[in-house]
Amino acid sequence: MTDDLARIAERIAGIPIGELDATRAMASLGERLALANLGLVRVADPTRFSWPGYWLAIEEGGAPVLMFGVPSGPVEVAETGTIVEGYVIAPLDLERPFGDGAYAGPLAEGVVTALFTAPAAGAPCVAHDACRTAGGGLEGDRYATGAGTFSADRRGGQAVTLISEEAIVQAQANGAEIDAATARRNVVTRGIELEPLIGREFSIGTAVLRGVRLAEPCAHLQRVTRPGVLRAMVHLGGIRADIVQDGELRVGDAIRG
Repeated sequence: MTDDLARIAERIAGIPIGELDATRAMASLGERLALANLGLVRVADPTRFSWPGYWLAIEEGGAPVLMFGVPSGPVEVAETGTIVEGYVIAPLDLERPFGDGAYAGPLAEGVVTALFTAPAAGAPCVAHDACRTAGGGLEGDRYATGAGTFSADRRGGQAVTLISEEAIVQAQANGAEIDAATARRNVVTRGIELEPLIGREFSIGTAVLRGVRLAEPCAHLQRVTRPGVLRAMVHLGGIRADIVQDGELRVGDAIRG
């Protein structure tokens, strides 16, 4: 079923998907799509959904089915079983190209200007001069211990979050009452566009990270800050990264791709 899921997603998205993790197939697919500025939009009622394009249905039992049309029907089989889930694959950022290479671009050298961790979900962020990675995140951070609001076993992009000072300034200009600490990202940078790090390895201090996807703002961030933050920070939330090699990060460290 996992191979069929990857094949169907490739046909819809037009990009190679590769092997998916069979124990978390949909999450694994979402992470692969995120590298191409694409995401899964869940259909509220897949049994009645119509769409003049390809979309992904999941039958009871987990089998994926390629669907198409208004009204929709299966493309590769004569009929389906009971459909329990449905997904459209759509761009995440309409102002950016999608597909492989969506985040390609030159990598300037930036610098770390602040480091933060929060010990528990919703807890205030604490500033540090230096932090060590601990495989699953920064030592003392809620995601390193699996205690974050969105912690999930084996989910990519939970280890370290990064945001630029430039994005924070733009969010403030958009009306967000937010600063480096209340943005709730681990690493604050200056002088580097972060999006081109998605899909690439980069180093900070002695640690090596890999960009996984955008760290877009959400309703939870707005709840723990102030109204208006979500609107003002769209596409300004930075990126999420996994740890490739443990090490130490310090304020003042260079960021090198």
